[in-house]
Amino acid sequence: MHRGHIGDRMIDQAALRIAQTSEQPRSDQRRQRWLLVAIAVGAVVVLAVALLVWRTAGRLPADDSLEAGFARDMMVHHDQAVAMALLIRDRTADPAVKTLATDILLTQENQIGQMLGWLNVWGLPATSAEPPMTWMGHPVSGRMPGMATPEELAHLEHLSGNAADTEFLRLMIRHHQGGIPMAEEAIARSGNAQVRALATAIVAAQQSEITAMEDLLRQKETVPAGS
Repeated sequence: MHRGHIGDRMIDQAALRIAQTSEQPRSDQRRQRWLLVAIAVGAVVVLAVALLVWRTAGRLPADDSLEAGFARDMMVHHDQAVAMALLIRDRTADPAVKTLATDILLTQENQIGQMLGWLNVWGLPATSAEPPMTWMGHPVSGRMPGMATPEELAHLEHLSGNAADTEFLRLMIRHHQGGIPMAEEAIARSGNAQVRALATAIVAAQQSEITAMEDLLRQKETVPAGS
């Protein structure tokens, strides 16, 4: 009878071990399944975030974007500076003025090429029906700040000698002073690294040129009229 009880206990213990043994793999399997589900969900989240970042970083500027407006308006602004620099470069007798005009001519022609290239890559036209500076929030109906009038350009074209140099410097200082805030606006608000880099270069170059032109202008203004 005693041995029978011992036998019964052994059978019961064996059955319990079998039950525990069979339950353990099921528990491990459940944990593994939950782990795989968690990994899969994490991978989906990471992929979704990466896709969103890629789309945001790679999104091309729209036709009404700040970047497109900046490129279009700055090309027009630069174009007038190039025309004035070309005009004075070919008639001045002052080496310092000639060097300055050549630097402005080459720098701004190159920057016009960059901005036109952006618009081509973005699939956008080089011009817009929107008024100038719409992208800055305060469109203008006429000339952009700093730009010379047709009458001022005609007057410059008919001048010569020191008078031509002086008028060129005055017009170009004002021109740069009008263009710098446009570039600063692009630096402050654009999310495009290329646009910000070019705008930063424009600000640096034109601030330096303003300093140089103001020095030259002070020298020119001391020269007697008619020289």
